[in-house]
Amino acid sequence: MEADFETSSTENLKSGRLITAISNVYGDVTLIPDYGTAADSGSPVERAETFLKKRAKEGDEQAVFLLGQLYYEEGLYTKAEEVFDSIKATDPKALYQLAVMYFDGLGTPVDHAKAVAYMKRVASCEEPAAASVKHCALFNLGMASLEGYGVKPSKEEAERYWLLAASEGDRSGNVKAQTSLGLFYSNPDTLDLKKAFFWHSEACGNGSLESQGALGVMYLYGLGISQDPRSALLCLKEASERGNIYARGHLVAYYYQRKLFPKAAAIAHSVSKYGDEDIAVIARNTECLPEYISKGIAMAVFYYARCLQLGRGLQQDLEEAKRHFSKAAQINPEVCQELQTDVTYGNI
Repeated sequence: MEADFETSSTENLKSGRLITAISNVYGDVTLIPDYGTAADSGSPVERAETFLKKRAKEGDEQAVFLLGQLYYEEGLYTKAEEVFDSIKATDPKALYQLAVMYFDGLGTPVDHAKAVAYMKRVASCEEPAAASVKHCALFNLGMASLEGYGVKPSKEEAERYWLLAASEGDRSGNVKAQTSLGLFYSNPDTLDLKKAFFWHSEACGNGSLESQGALGVMYLYGLGISQDPRSALLCLKEASERGNIYARGHLVAYYYQRKLFPKAAAIAHSVSKYGDEDIAVIARNTECLPEYISKGIAMAVFYYARCLQLGRGLQQDLEEAKRHFSKAAQINPEVCQELQTDVTYGNI
């Protein structure tokens, strides 16, 4: 278990936020030990486990779920599954967590059919206790339908589930479903750019980093909305600062096309340090799709190579330019082919 418990905070614990939440729910318990006191021992996780077991034995159903969640957060999936399974009939949150474990094979063999069955039970549950996970279940059912996990692949079913999960005008709507709809309506075979813009706007308003970058691109090129360079720059800059690499690539293009070469070169250089091995890490940290991260890196690296080639915004270096052109092509050949066509026609 990777955790340094020689501290008075929970920031470096996998279950840090959960430990804090448990302390907030049960105001009469202290889970963070005072290491200056000889009598005070045990890690926060150990103390939380002991406390929750005691409450669970006294009949506290909430404590049972929190115990399972504690095990889940700490990667003790076998224990988590045992706890969640014991209350799945009465606690939709436990049923949802079990479905996630079966989807991803966490401490148990992957079983997409069982995961889908559990998600459907959660999605159809009308009990108030299901409210916090119902939209998440609907989102996952949409993903399963799109990819054919445990069910027959169906774009129509994916759209249906995501629309239910997204809940237009409802704050409980799933942000990932809203972003997924924005991307869904941007695909050539399900193209509807006005709907794409609408759902990316909804998701962006709810904090989606992926959708904020997408909106910047849509404003920049007039996709589903009238061209608006000012709004495009605002979205792209904010998304870039928050870590959206796809937005950063388009921000490079924005500055380059307006002959602001030093700015374009500086941002492109910062992105050029990333490679294939970084894409999964960035995706995990930003919750952005690897496909778009790849496009953003390739775009920025290509423009950086072009700056090096022509000495725009930095000193000319043909050898470095050649190396970066090759790197961009390795990361995303399709993006590079499109950009090379722009070079051929004198657009870059």
